[in-house]
Amino acid sequence: MINFRLVKQLWMFVAVAEEQHFGRAAQRLGMSQPPLTEQIKVLEQALRLTLFERSRQGTRLTPEGAAILPAVQKFVEQMGQLERAVNEAAQGQTGVLTIGAVSAAMFDAVPPIVDMLKKRMPGLAVSVREIDSVDALPALERGDIDLAFARLDGLAGDTIATLPLEESRLCVALHHQHPLAQTARIRLDTLNEEEFVMFERRYSPLYFDSLMASCRSHGFSPRMLHEVRSITSQIAFVGCGQGVALVPATMKKMAPQSVVFRPLKEKIMVTTAAVSWNRSRPGMLVDAAIALISGKHAGGSTK
Repeated sequence: MINFRLVKQLWMFVAVAEEQHFGRAAQRLGMSQPPLTEQIKVLEQALRLTLFERSRQGTRLTPEGAAILPAVQKFVEQMGQLERAVNEAAQGQTGVLTIGAVSAAMFDAVPPIVDMLKKRMPGLAVSVREIDSVDALPALERGDIDLAFARLDGLAGDTIATLPLEESRLCVALHHQHPLAQTARIRLDTLNEEEFVMFERRYSPLYFDSLMASCRSHGFSPRMLHEVRSITSQIAFVGCGQGVALVPATMKKMAPQSVVFRPLKEKIMVTTAAVSWNRSRPGMLVDAAIALISGKHAGGSTK
């Protein structure tokens, strides 16, 4: 039997831990501070742990509180998904599809697909969470997500299927005052003296390696000024005058006024959207979703 009182207290614990302030946490939870403080004390007594250090400077997690926070956050997230599923079932919705997507896909590929799925499958509830490409395969294998919109790296084995959806030409993102900003098309080798904002390899090894290989094939290795976890972060750093970046042309819509995109003279294509799923976890919902997606993107698209 689910101990709903404990679940509520854990929810409160996460709020205080993330806000680092009882007052802000109470406001976030829509309650007054004294009952929140009391419930945290009850939780500490039940767990036999001191979770927070309180002082005039604010509220900080104790080492014990910090140790259990990641597991509690994951549990609270799962309970939230359960709550949504229960509510949707009560409203007559027939299924929940969980999508994991990298940030670039959430801006471009995922929204129209979600709209299409909801239109074609009125009883479907869709839950979207942000992931890194490197986390997609483990999440699919564990069953944490049903579909992944990411660049799957390495050997996915026979159980993971992937459908490429879109690809784009590689462009150079430059600060608008950069000397090359007025150049119509830029040769890749002219960037050999530039400092780069690169997509950190651990988040998508295959994508990183393909960019490095393209540069080396043109006679240089990029000098990295910053390594970031997303393409949107690359663009943001460029906008702050922190180097140049190689990014897909489709991300131009995300560029602030301080950033210009210039095409390369060389035609270098990168996959910007692909959907993957676990074939060892059969489900009519996933099969129906893939059938709709593959029908919409038959033949793929190139930009």
